Amino acid sequence: MNERPHDPPNEQPRDQPHAPPHDPPAPDVTYWAEYAWLDGTVRPEVALDVADGRITAVRTGVGAPAPGDVPLRGLTVPGLANAHSHAFHRALRGVVQQGTGTFWTWRESMYEVAERLDPDRYFALARAVYAEMALAGITTVGEFHYVHHAPGGVPYTEPNAMGEALIAAAAEAGIRITLLDTCYLAAGFDQPLEAHQLRFSDGTAQAWAERAEALRPDGNTRIGAAAHSVRAVPARELPTVVEWARHRRAPLHAHLSEQPAENAACQAAHGRTPTELLAEHGVTGPDTTAVHATHLTERDIALLGGSGTGVCVCPTTERDLADGIGPAVDLREAGSPVSLGSDSHAVVDLLEEARALELNERLRTRTRGHWTAAELLRTATERGQAALGWATAGRLEPGALADFTTVALDTVRTAGPEPRWATEAVVFAAGGADVRHTVVGGRQTVRDGAHARVPDVPRALTQAIAAVRA
Repeated sequence: MNERPHDPPNEQPRDQPHAPPHDPPAPDVTYWAEYAWLDGTVRPEVALDVADGRITAVRTGVGAPAPGDVPLRGLTVPGLANAHSHAFHRALRGVVQQGTGTFWTWRESMYEVAERLDPDRYFALARAVYAEMALAGITTVGEFHYVHHAPGGVPYTEPNAMGEALIAAAAEAGIRITLLDTCYLAAGFDQPLEAHQLRFSDGTAQAWAERAEALRPDGNTRIGAAAHSVRAVPARELPTVVEWARHRRAPLHAHLSEQPAENAACQAAHGRTPTELLAEHGVTGPDTTAVHATHLTERDIALLGGSGTGVCVCPTTERDLADGIGPAVDLREAGSPVSLGSDSHAVVDLLEEARALELNERLRTRTRGHWTAAELLRTATERGQAALGWATAGRLEPGALADFTTVALDTVRTAGPEPRWATEAVVFAAGGADVRHTVVGGRQTVRDGAHARVPDVPRALTQAIAAVRA
């Protein structure tokens, strides 16, 4: 699909959503990994047989690639999962890093960008952002999507035009997507929507559910749900969102306690913390992921962990916005699976997000060794895939989706350690720039550091961001 022309500012939005490409089935192929991360262990010379987009066999001790095999030089790991993304925030990189302020002042710049989106601009921007993710080894993105309607809240002729644009963008960029269609109804507790928030809202949770019902999954796409936050979804509306997700066995996500101000406002309105409010209305549970969970009480941690609620931490955004360091270790020990997201895309680098869990905790406690490299890699792979509803991704084993990424071991950042320390070298030193190959569904999205579908990703980003900011 070629990048589409942009609608003039005053032209009516397009009636038809973007259609995802229909790729032929991936060919049967064997990938030969110089090193592969198998069940927490680095193994040399591993053959991954792939058919119908899945791994059919994992063979170790294969001395050299056979004729026709695809060699993967470096450490091959399961595909990285970016469990929390707002694709349009990528247009803020380099702009919001100027001056001073807080999350609340940053938010005003975010609203300005959101106001300029339409389905065509959003498709082009998301396609470029998702291609950037593929270059960084990400095979699945969880898109927390709330820009549903035209400015002013007027529905598009196709009510899900914006969501369909994101689905098509992921397919074009060669990665999987879980579209977390988001309910957003209020500006705060007992506060009506502000003008720039009108396009986020369907009016009621029931109207949101009726629109979201028209979204359809496919082999590249899962449809999930999100309650934006306790300040944006009134408590009386939360059960509708929960029922929609539970009935469909869909992932359910929600922003939670990112800012102390949210906690204070919730206490004033309801006499309880945001976590307690979500638990009271049935939002917590093993199919739910709380995003950020930065400012929690001990009771909050026990409620989340005891219910098996997942937590998605976004360290690079949380430090960029001066949000704080969340209790990720305490949450893990309480029973919450931890996943990772790049959120506002200050950087797109899941390896940086992973090591930040350990490095942030070192800064907070002044001790080392809270997370092993293997634990961190699982948060970036298996835990994130599970949070997004891809239960058969995130592992290199027969039956799993053939989604994996190869990180070079011979760059200036990774060269030197013995192969048995490759996991530590990758997690604590490598970055997205060291990703050499990304395979999704058995098909190479990134080959030798180049994107197979988007020939010039920097140019695509530059053009898409310029169009949104014009």
